[in-house]
Amino acid sequence: MSSPELIAAIQKNDKSAKRVAFETYYGKLAAIASRYCKNQQQAEEILNLGFNACFNKLMQQRNSVGEMDAFFEKQFILECIAFVKSIRSEYYVSSTVHATDAATSKNYNLFDNNELIDFNHLETEVFIKALQQLVPSQRLVFNLHVIDGYTLAESAVLLESSEATAKSNLEKARYNFQKTIEKNIKHVKA
Repeated sequence: MSSPELIAAIQKNDKSAKRVAFETYYGKLAAIASRYCKNQQQAEEILNLGFNACFNKLMQQRNSVGEMDAFFEKQFILECIAFVKSIRSEYYVSSTVHATDAATSKNYNLFDNNELIDFNHLETEVFIKALQQLVPSQRLVFNLHVIDGYTLAESAVLLESSEATAKSNLEKARYNFQKTIEKNIKHVKA
């Protein structure tokens, strides 16, 4: 079934078309959910909610939705953001870590050359665990900007925050992310 045919069938509430879409996009959306959520339980919960929201949004669209892959990814990311922000007891936890630490001369900029961590050969499980350990506001902006390719301004709009807040959270996220990976690598080598 081609993408336009699949979209048309889902818009008519065809259960077999929804099943095809679910089976087609489950892996990709499960990976996104595990990056945006703090644990597997939350990721499984958002998978169900996210698929339903994507199907409902698709059924409401009467004009062209463009490419199915892009539609599902964008809508699912929006659902992940809403889900994480809805857990208010977790979302409004602030980090006490500052992005720059005067006591150390280490550079925690992920885009600079780093001798300790080779991000190209980092195990996916270590990467996901480090992401899940970030506080929610940092995890969201890190995912949006670094992984999903949104600009800092676009990320701020999606997170309903100022660009300065998004930038601050991104700097803290980069610092915390790299520190967590370093700790995990040292733990594995010991």
